[in-house]
Amino acid sequence: MNEPILTTASGIPVDDNQNSLSAGPRGPLLLQDFHLIEKLQRFNRERIPERVVHAKGSGAFGTFTVTEDITALTKAKLFSEIGKKTETFLRFSTVGGERGSADTERDPRGFAMRFYTEEGNWDLVGNNTPVFFIKDAIKFPDFIHTQKRDPQSNLKSPNMMFDFWSKAPESLHQVTILFSERGTPDGYRHMHGFGSHTYSMVNAAGERVYVKWHIKTRQGVKNLSADEAGRLAGSDPDYAQRDLFNAIAAGNFPQWDVKLQVATEQQLVDWEARTGWNPFDVTKVWPHGDFPLRLVGVFELNRNPDNYHADVEQVAFSPANAVPGLGYSPDKMLQGRLFGYHDAALYRVGTNHQHLPVNAARCPVYNQQRDGEMVVGNGGAARNYATVVAAGLPDSGMGNGEPPLALSGPAGRYDGRGKEDDFTQAGNLFRLMTASEKLSLCNNLAGPLSQVDADILQRQLGHFDKADPAYGAGVRAALAARGANVA
Repeated sequence: MNEPILTTASGIPVDDNQNSLSAGPRGPLLLQDFHLIEKLQRFNRERIPERVVHAKGSGAFGTFTVTEDITALTKAKLFSEIGKKTETFLRFSTVGGERGSADTERDPRGFAMRFYTEEGNWDLVGNNTPVFFIKDAIKFPDFIHTQKRDPQSNLKSPNMMFDFWSKAPESLHQVTILFSERGTPDGYRHMHGFGSHTYSMVNAAGERVYVKWHIKTRQGVKNLSADEAGRLAGSDPDYAQRDLFNAIAAGNFPQWDVKLQVATEQQLVDWEARTGWNPFDVTKVWPHGDFPLRLVGVFELNRNPDNYHADVEQVAFSPANAVPGLGYSPDKMLQGRLFGYHDAALYRVGTNHQHLPVNAARCPVYNQQRDGEMVVGNGGAARNYATVVAAGLPDSGMGNGEPPLALSGPAGRYDGRGKEDDFTQAGNLFRLMTASEKLSLCNNLAGPLSQVDADILQRQLGHFDKADPAYGAGVRAALAARGANVA
């Protein structure tokens, strides 16, 4: 049966639902892409009042301390001297589950960090994985729908999940991580965090480099077996939240090393020419052999919130919150998040969510924004408009001293599917695993795959084969052990 023609909410036909409108193949994205904007806006307004994603969360306050000099890379004042401390807030979360879901479900974990700097709030909003399932924000609402509940049965559906993943081989790298032992971390203290996207830094001379953030736990990585995670989901669904709160209350403050991978634009151009991988593709990692980690500082959580709702539930992060010296990249998923997160906060928490203590900057704030619900202060007697400045000012690049970003190519929707390598890095990850880790991965995948339609199963098995023949063979063996027909 042919599906009806996809349209906007106003009935306008959509000719491409797979690729955002970008300035050249690499972006950035264009605001005129109304279909993308409508999808993200409509998606952000699907739930009242809990978050559409990352609904179940835990959080705490802490400090970030600079231990290494990176002033040659960035002019951001929070890195200005060794030993400097910045107040922080960190929210952990599961991604797909509702607010009452279990902490131990197989799911990525949100790892959202806020730095209350003297130049405003910097939000590093990432996950406990270095990659993601998709590379273009236009697919995000559809992907998350597959992780939620079937609209008819209201049940989680492996068929929905693997129907999407099997048709989006770019997801294989993240799927491999999700169904490995890393898919069920042992609490929040024993997992790494990642910025995942490629970000940028600008130094005092106006020179730009690109970076990837890695937040490495000092407590050691620990994961739960599938059986233990399932047992805890029934006996203690708040296991991770309880562990974090009690550890901080007892003075056992968890810490993470904050590290960076750094590359110049030319280094990324040369690396892409050698590997064929787009350095701004969030489904890919930068290998440490090519771009080694360098230490920046240490992050510590040392204070529980006095009120969960006031801080953990009302905190509103946005990767668009970047202070001078820190910036973005042409990553298409990041570009969509720059809009989507702030828009979600406007809807979920309110027009003036930045007035709430957990969201308020710790430095002076001055703008012409006024009125709206739950306003605090409202600017007093200050005027509510900005005076027009006379012409003749020098060009300011991208603002905050960041140099202009060169763009190229005609605006259009560029489809890289079938032309890009979605399998090598997933295969590399599989080959790094021990025999027991590979067995666990294959067994974890066999559970939901034994419940999907035959055509979806065969399509997904084909992706495993392309990553590594042993990967496909291992999943087939695990399926056969469950009595599934894999012929």
